[in-house]
Amino acid sequence: QVQLVESGGGLVQAGASLRLSCAASGRTFSSYAMGWFRQALGKEREFVSAIVWSTGTTFYADSVKGRFTISRDISKNTVYLQMTSLKPEDTAVYYCADAARFGILRVATGYTAWGQGTQVTVSS
Repeated sequence: QVQLVESGGGLVQAGASLRLSCAASGRTFSSYAMGWFRQALGKEREFVSAIVWSTGTTFYADSVKGRFTISRDISKNTVYLQMTSLKPEDTAVYYCADAARFGILRVATGYTAWGQGTQVTVSS
């Protein structure tokens, strides 16, 4: 069973940057992809970004395209989410997730393991 640990969240002002990390452990085979989702208070969890381990192919939600960049370090089993030009509406708990098999990466059902989440708060 893969375990995921996020880090890097915090409180920043609008326009600032943050980098989230997600370290995976306990993996006994190569997963297909990893993704980031976020959930704001009172709202549903939404897709942010995903990356395919083998090819580095990336996917982004329209709301973060051009501001967020996902990357991976295969040697460290770690995925990063570089967030720039942060806005108050980016405030949420950010979760990383592991997709063990090929599937649709823009929906939560495409993932088989989740981290505990890290809070990102952007003040105006």
